Amino acid sequence: MKVSDTIGVLLNCKPHNRVLSIDPDQSVYEALEMLAKYDVGVLLVCSQNQLVGIFSERDYARKGVLAGQLSRETQVRQLMTSPVISVTPNYTVDDCMALMTQHDFRHLPVVQNDTLIGVVSIGDLVKWVISGQAQTIQALEGYIAGVYPC
Repeated sequence: MKVSDTIGVLLNCKPHNRVLSIDPDQSVYEALEMLAKYDVGVLLVCSQNQLVGIFSERDYARKGVLAGQLSRETQVRQLMTSPVISVTPNYTVDDCMALMTQHDFRHLPVVQNDTLIGVVSIGDLVKWVISGQAQTIQALEGYIAGVYPC
């Protein structure tokens, strides 16, 4: 598990790689229900199987509540972030961390041939890096102790 590993590898190892999406014409209230039901912070917004936006708790707080928008009367399209920055499975963990840091967001959709195949969070990336560091430390400790892998 290295920062040079691809997001495709990370997605294949991720235990829960479900992609939750909502239609842009649905109400913000419906989106909030989904966020609560699945205990997630973001929904991908898809129209006719195409990624058109991303809706997060942050969008609701900043563009909805603070602007006086009523969740039952507001469509997701009115508050979603669009256009969406996405990556392909060939991007590396390091590439994605840099992209997320540069643009200050926490979730990154993964698209292949115009098909949404997953989403990674900054938490997923940090866990991947920490796991890689733990493996490196274990290997170095083994080397220092004179324990060589067979």
